[in-house]
Amino acid sequence: MHSVSHFELPYDNPERAKGFYSQVFGWQIQDIPEMNYTMVTTSPVDQDQRPTMPGTINGGLMPREGTGKLPVIVVSVPSITECISKVEETGGSVVMEKKPIGEMGYYARVKDTEGNIIGIWETRRGA
Repeated sequence: MHSVSHFELPYDNPERAKGFYSQVFGWQIQDIPEMNYTMVTTSPVDQDQRPTMPGTINGGLMPREGTGKLPVIVVSVPSITECISKVEETGGSVVMEKKPIGEMGYYARVKDTEGNIIGIWETRRGA
């Protein structure tokens, strides 16, 4: 069984979105300018920035563009390549090819049989 690792929320106005989520929910916000991404921390984390409270996930804010027009849940998988094969075998499709995300891992987006976009994440070995 693969678990949901994080979420991604699109924005039209980054400052407005950051203000909303930090003020309403008390989330910690950290810009990653080189990735055009904003990390969102929703609970206490360990030294590797992983949540320490069972059942919680962190996420990010990103510009509303491409396949990121609606909120996306992201599922951790051992191999994006194998997951994409299963997605296509069962009637889904790839909407964003596998791409490296810094030294952390790899990311892709797929569409399920109902038209929902789902992110898939593979942690880089040794990261």
